[in-house]
Amino acid sequence: MKRRVATTIAVAMTGLCVMASAGQASGYQLMAITELQANAQGHFVTHASINGYDVAVLVDTGATVVALSFEDARGVGLRPGTLSFDVPVSTANGIAQAARVTIDRIVIDGVKVENVEGLVLPEGALRGTLLGMSFLGKLSSFRVEDGVLRLKD
Repeated sequence: MKRRVATTIAVAMTGLCVMASAGQASGYQLMAITELQANAQGHFVTHASINGYDVAVLVDTGATVVALSFEDARGVGLRPGTLSFDVPVSTANGIAQAARVTIDRIVIDGVKVENVEGLVLPEGALRGTLLGMSFLGKLSSFRVEDGVLRLKD
């Protein structure tokens, strides 16, 4: 009979945290951590890999879900021309009809989240892509301190 040890060891490295937990088959699980510096306007702007495609994004804790512009959705292979735009959303320009999607994978500097709920906005309704709480809420943690957003998967 195998004995189970209930200890967890964390070793921090540059951008990565290695978790070793007894009882797992391999015993090791990599945990990525990244930090984003706020820009001059106080926004967290970065590049993310969305479904394998590089996209400029704004991290927005006030957005319920990831919101993709029509153009970015097309660029990451979501085929927005085939989607049903039947979800009413409030934008800076008023009410718009968005389309629900599931994004396979979003990665920022090694921090990876899969199966993320998102909305695609109609053409011209949104400039850029917002990473909202449907992404952030799947992380093990995120926090803002002294103008730095720290993401941990």
